[in-house]
Amino acid sequence: MRYHALACDYDGTLAHDGRVDGDTLAALEKLLATGRKLLLVSGRELDDLLATFKEIHLFEWLVVEDGALLHQPASREEKVIGQAPPPEFVRELQRRGVAPLSVGRVIVATWHPHETVVLETIRDLGLELQVIFNKDAVMVLPAGVNKATGLKAALKEMKLSPHEVVGIGDAENDHAFLALCECSAAVANALPSIKERADLVTRGARGAGVRELIDELIADDLGRREGKLTRHRLLFGTGEAGQEVWLPSYGPSILIAGPSGSGKSTAATSLLERLSEQRYQFCIIDPEGDYEALENAITLGGSQRGPSVEEVLEALSHPGENVVVNLIGLPITDRPPFFLGLLPRLQEMRARTGRPHWLVVDEAHHLLPASWEPGALAIPGDLNRTVFITVHPDQVSPTALSGVGVVVAVGASPWETIEHFCRVVEDKPPATTHRELESGEVLMWLRSAGQAPQRVRIAPSKIERRRHTRKYALGELPPDRSFYFRGPEGKLNLRAQNLMLFVQLADGVDDETWLYHLRKGDYSQWFRDRIKDEALAAEAATIEGLEHVSPADSRKLIKAAVEKRYTVPASSPLPMPGTDAAPTHE
Repeated sequence: MRYHALACDYDGTLAHDGRVDGDTLAALEKLLATGRKLLLVSGRELDDLLATFKEIHLFEWLVVEDGALLHQPASREEKVIGQAPPPEFVRELQRRGVAPLSVGRVIVATWHPHETVVLETIRDLGLELQVIFNKDAVMVLPAGVNKATGLKAALKEMKLSPHEVVGIGDAENDHAFLALCECSAAVANALPSIKERADLVTRGARGAGVRELIDELIADDLGRREGKLTRHRLLFGTGEAGQEVWLPSYGPSILIAGPSGSGKSTAATSLLERLSEQRYQFCIIDPEGDYEALENAITLGGSQRGPSVEEVLEALSHPGENVVVNLIGLPITDRPPFFLGLLPRLQEMRARTGRPHWLVVDEAHHLLPASWEPGALAIPGDLNRTVFITVHPDQVSPTALSGVGVVVAVGASPWETIEHFCRVVEDKPPATTHRELESGEVLMWLRSAGQAPQRVRIAPSKIERRRHTRKYALGELPPDRSFYFRGPEGKLNLRAQNLMLFVQLADGVDDETWLYHLRKGDYSQWFRDRIKDEALAAEAATIEGLEHVSPADSRKLIKAAVEKRYTVPASSPLPMPGTDAAPTHE
């Protein structure tokens, strides 16, 4: 379910002449039966609304006084947002003949044509107040308080995000809260300015329009309206003709695939930035610690310990929190089972709250391998809004990839990546021109739209993060990416699964072993091919090429080159090196 709440204006929307008819009340009850929540967002004062509308128990929260006051009918709890104008303001309005004049907990309200006197009084008294209009009503509130701020406060109490809300209204004071909602609707009797900005306009007026919207929500979660909901699209880049290329904010899953170092992280980072800008909640499953320094996200787990399922769910229960689930503290073999234990809980949370809006699975070939055949409960069939990132799409579970609607292929042979994906999901590969991509480009295939792949230049990312640094310094690289001190006769098998262990082992091996690997250029090759650090590899290659350098001096130079780029607090304990038999780093 995409939409978990409906936020309704009262007068002119739910109500006609202050009353809500029986058919509309029945529709509200029908919506509640689906598990969705209701919020009432009104400019009325609370006591007036309570006296007029007896069915407030249908609503989780009332946002009244144009956003300045919250009231929860079930508990009768109230929350005031903003300070009431000073008494001298009200007295001065009365002295200047403003009548009728209504004073609530925060709001002060009157009617046209008194807006000029109200504005002059605010100016003369030097007050920081704002005037909001609702047709002929003139309402005075603290600066920055409106229906949107009130709705935000109510949603925070409900642990919902505006992205899970549909709003419906009719007048000027509804602009702000409708713009906040993921989908905005205007009833047929709404002001032209409201209709122009709304995502959809109902055929019916007032209660009939609300009933119409509720029927569509129950029928298909507004699915048939999806093509018109473009306000929250995600800009991914520009096409060959310079046109903007967009991705839906609520849509099929995405595969980002290609060789190591070919631009997967660039594409993923750009997408994450777009999600962050629009305040969509994301959860990244990070097996190798690549995202621990990501801005606008909290990281759970690290090199010293793995995360727990419960702390992940607790963090995600707050709509404003993005979460990186760092698995580097778990043994490699424990990471897929942990993820497959977390996934059903995330799916249950999505069903209940709609969040996390997006799930990002890095190293998907490791966490969801093709060779493993889980039951339906282990990998739920509905994995929409999931980004799979992998070097090997042909090694990822077909069940997981079956819902992918967008393929982003990077590297020198992107068409081969798409072909590998198609073999996995048993789909016919699209026709494509085998042209090399330029730097910053990807080949994007909108599989769900049946279009031919297009070259896209990814939108520049503003996110700055330390990618890979801590993983390579302290993490546990797999055996085939580790360094092995073996010596000229292969008598040793000392594995360095990260850079700090490499430095430790380098200090301890005999001079013959150290020089054997130095003269072969093994250190620079490892830094280049496995650590993916060209600058470090170049500096190591220079050291390897020095003549008449002693083993002690070359050790110091290599160690200094590593520690200059990868520094770790001295208090951080390091794991002991393993002695597993494994392929050499060559």
